[in-house]
Amino acid sequence: MNREEVTDLIVTQKVKKKLTWAQLAEVVGHSKEWSTAALLGQMTLTEAQAKAIGTTLDLPEEAVTQLQVVPYKGSLPTAVPTDPLIYRFYELISVYGTTFKSLIHEEFGDGIMSAIDFNMDLTREADPKGDRVRITMSGKFLPYKTY
Repeated sequence: MNREEVTDLIVTQKVKKKLTWAQLAEVVGHSKEWSTAALLGQMTLTEAQAKAIGTTLDLPEEAVTQLQVVPYKGSLPTAVPTDPLIYRFYELISVYGTTFKSLIHEEFGDGIMSAIDFNMDLTREADPKGDRVRITMSGKFLPYKTY
């Protein structure tokens, strides 16, 4: 069983058991954002976390083991995403990427925002014109060093 098959099984069991990502995050013991990323194959679970999820979702032992293997991160099926929601993030970076870069460099200097020392929060924001998606990302600034 490979990691992609484990992810498919997790999603199937989540739907079958009528669980939410937030409920599964409680089992994992981390935020819904990090836990969802982990369960979708982008993070590594500890043995205890993997076993807890395995029990909750009735996963086979092989799947529980796969959840503890460091994944190939950032794996999407195509270079340019085809899923409309994911594509919007690609589009957002295409349009605003240089703006993010310029503003971060102006504020912090030459460096990058960490995606390792990173937090994210996704919430629903009520709006009379239609609910909005609020995503807050917080990554440690890592300055480039001279040597």
